[in-house]
Amino acid sequence: IYLWKWNTKVVISDVDGTITKSDVLGQVMPLVGRDWTQTGVTRLFSAIKDNGYELIFLSARAISQAYLTRQFLVNLKQDGEALPDGPVVISPDGLFPSLYREVIRRAPHEFKIGCLEDIRALFPPECQPFYAGFGNRDTDEISYLKVGIPKGKIFIINPKVRLPSSFP
Repeated sequence: IYLWKWNTKVVISDVDGTITKSDVLGQVMPLVGRDWTQTGVTRLFSAIKDNGYELIFLSARAISQAYLTRQFLVNLKQDGEALPDGPVVISPDGLFPSLYREVIRRAPHEFKIGCLEDIRALFPPECQPFYAGFGNRDTDEISYLKVGIPKGKIFIINPKVRLPSSFP
């Protein structure tokens, strides 16, 4: 259980394709022991946490993948640095409805928007807890805009760009 103050500033991060290098392989490669994460992601999110923000990890993965997703995030280490602690929010749907929504309909934002609206409703009405969002698809941007994150604080990962190894 996470207990935050009413004025907490929250940064949201998608998991697949944002923390991992791709949507599908990001789910499969860790299962076979391969690191498939974005370079520098632990350092980036640790710096965000060190600056006083809380993190929510959001995924449209099925509820049956909750344990593996949490374990992946908790055990993710790069250069001895782990991801900071934060809630992992996953779709309550089963595997096939989740895959259908994400792969066939290409509408993971339907789950994400509803989920983020429910989280925002836990804060006082005059508060905007969501400060920034990270994603890798236009549907992530749609989700973040819908819950009030300004466009200038939405960061969409370009899969063709890699951070240099000297990233602070």
